[in-house]
Amino acid sequence: MSERRIPLERIRTDGWFERLGESIGSFHTLCDVLGQRFFAFALIAGARVSSLMIDRFNPDQSLVEFAFGGPDDAGSGIGGGGESQRLTVLEFRQRLVAVLMSDEPKGPPASDIGEDLEALQKHIGPRALLLAPLYGYGLKDLLFDGKKSTIVVDRGGQILDFDVPSFRARLLDHVQEDLERGVQRDGGTAIDLNNVDEAETAAKDDDWEKVVQLLGSWPMPLAIYWRTPEGQMLPEQSKQRIAEGLGLLGTACAKLGDQGQGEEVLRLAVQYAQDGSSAAAIFTRLGSMFMDSERWGEAIGPLRRARALGGTASEVLPSLATVLIRRERHLAAYALVREAESAKVPVQTLKPLRETIEKKLGKPLERWEKLVG
Repeated sequence: MSERRIPLERIRTDGWFERLGESIGSFHTLCDVLGQRFFAFALIAGARVSSLMIDRFNPDQSLVEFAFGGPDDAGSGIGGGGESQRLTVLEFRQRLVAVLMSDEPKGPPASDIGEDLEALQKHIGPRALLLAPLYGYGLKDLLFDGKKSTIVVDRGGQILDFDVPSFRARLLDHVQEDLERGVQRDGGTAIDLNNVDEAETAAKDDDWEKVVQLLGSWPMPLAIYWRTPEGQMLPEQSKQRIAEGLGLLGTACAKLGDQGQGEEVLRLAVQYAQDGSSAAAIFTRLGSMFMDSERWGEAIGPLRRARALGGTASEVLPSLATVLIRRERHLAAYALVREAESAKVPVQTLKPLRETIEKKLGKPLERWEKLVG
């Protein structure tokens, strides 16, 4: 039997969580308290959160009142339905993961799909379709050769393929990893600024797993703390040190393949940094993360902000020029290269950028340089 290719564009669910958030008034609070991924898990599992009792000093012990609705209720956000239950945040996370780990009804074989989109969705699995974009998997095609079906995905520009059961299992591995990061917190949720020193050392050694181990419990309690009067009145030095720690954690998440979590953590770091001493480095990290995932247009804003806040020429200007070249804004990139040359950025760093620009702009640039030489 010849191989059949079924495009998956029509059943991709990219952005479903963000779009749903626009219709939920308490979306940001729920994300802060439960964790963004875990609130998404709640929607997938059909858990309807009716109330939160937030413990500011120990956020993981905040109480969640919820009920599981039927399949048609999944994704409807806050509301009633079913028998109401009350658990701490940590217990609620464990319950959600247990639901997601339970067996999902087996879909029809690929040979029976035909043009039926619902059959295609059931073959891959509704949970997998909703989990995939949370972990950066873009669905491309389903291949069927008569014996097994293979799903082809794009993750960060890398094309990967899995048989359908393996793809489901991989997504559930990510879910389990999130649970371990969210539950296994040695020493509770206290924010120990001394951990930043150790994390900086680990980052210099490219030991990103250790950075996550040291700082991985920070985002949720800090997101809640920032919204309190106590958080707003933190001494400036503490705010900047927290921002530096979050910056390291955001970079670590991105380096370990979790771009979404990395961006979320870096944006929290921006809130703590404001326009302070660590802000330029945070915006540089955010711009570099976008560059690593080839999101050239999105990198421009953070890098420009980093430069405006005093980021060093050697760290910011070559990156910003590179991004502008990628966006084919060669004249603007040329101005940055000249600025970097004036700032004594090493020639070996700027040479490939200048060569690319000169090749693109050609004779007009050559004549102009002679004129102003």
